[in-house]
Amino acid sequence: MRRLKNLPGLAGKDKTFNSGEFRVASDQSASKKISQFCVRLEAKQRLRFNYGLTECQLLKYVRIARKTRGSTGQVPLQLLEMRLDNIVFRLGMASTIPAARQLVNHRHILVNHRIVDIPSYRCKPRDIITIRNRPTSHHAAKGESLGGSGIPDHLTLSISKTDEPAGLVNHMANRESVDLDINELLVVEYYSRKA
Repeated sequence: MRRLKNLPGLAGKDKTFNSGEFRVASDQSASKKISQFCVRLEAKQRLRFNYGLTECQLLKYVRIARKTRGSTGQVPLQLLEMRLDNIVFRLGMASTIPAARQLVNHRHILVNHRIVDIPSYRCKPRDIITIRNRPTSHHAAKGESLGGSGIPDHLTLSISKTDEPAGLVNHMANRESVDLDINELLVVEYYSRKA
């Protein structure tokens, strides 16, 4: 995580590493020339580790992006932002994407009042995401800070009178709502030989 710098989905929203911590000998790193392959590989790894994807899953998203209209670099980011585990993380129901994935896997999350236990479920506009009305479900998400200023504009969080959080997907995610500092075209270029 230190080498790939700030990954909000893996480290949580507030945890960032100071670039001065655990510094490698600057003489060695300054003398090495970084190849274009290395730059593309690092961008791909940052995207993959942030969202917790396997190589095959990310390749699948890039292949879908090539077949659709629009910017080939932005479509995979939109698809990744609309995954259920990422939306649960963005709404503040979990501190990291792996924690959100666990909430979904353990059947604590409802989409449109139905249990969904697939973290890669692709949410659509006007979907309502809530926590199951069970004591264990609320206990699983209890320690998280719901809401806050970090909710992107494609999501809305409302908390009812009974302290039941409910998230609403307003529209498809756009590039501005992705808080990961990455050049998505480098990822597409990396997969240009495989896809």
